[in-house]
Amino acid sequence: MASQSKFWDRIAQRYSKQPVADEWSYQKKLAVTREFLTPESSVLEFGCGTGTTAITHAPAVKEVMAIDISAKMLEIAQGKARAAGVENIRFKQCGLSELHSGDERWDVVLGMSILHLLDDKDEEIRRVFRLLKPGGVFVTSTACIGDFSSWFKYIAPLFRWLPFLPNVAVFSEPDLKESLTAAGFTIEYDWRPGKNKAVFIVARKPR
Repeated sequence: MASQSKFWDRIAQRYSKQPVADEWSYQKKLAVTREFLTPESSVLEFGCGTGTTAITHAPAVKEVMAIDISAKMLEIAQGKARAAGVENIRFKQCGLSELHSGDERWDVVLGMSILHLLDDKDEEIRRVFRLLKPGGVFVTSTACIGDFSSWFKYIAPLFRWLPFLPNVAVFSEPDLKESLTAAGFTIEYDWRPGKNKAVFIVARKPR
């Protein structure tokens, strides 16, 4: 994890200044997510980056914990939360596997633009399932590179051999959905704004 965190630390400032690539799609994902939030919701976001999504949703819920492996990303996120006057959000530097949280703790878990950057998405999805309360939802936006028609899907596996770049996992949308259902989730909503766009899914843990 150390080499991965160093990569994100290096690019944190530049990343924070980049505009959202597809603002309309991002706003739709926020709107759909809000339909699954209540004022009593306890929300966990892993791979929160500079905190934009967590900070946006925080006023609508009871509490948010936002975690990331990059200290620099979290520094920026904390500054943004202070500037926005958001007080019900906690930031912690860790990965999902290092999170000290009891099972069935969370109403909603967010994993935005993160599953394709993990060494083992299936294990992380199973971990999310355990962390959610019965009836809780997992909201994820995921780049399914196995569906891309470009050359990138052929070189992405080589990234894991370059310590200065993040791991990029190659899987398809059907692979992702199979991983979710195999973990025990029921998919309630899925949407893809374009052929080479991220897949947005809301998956529910049975009650």
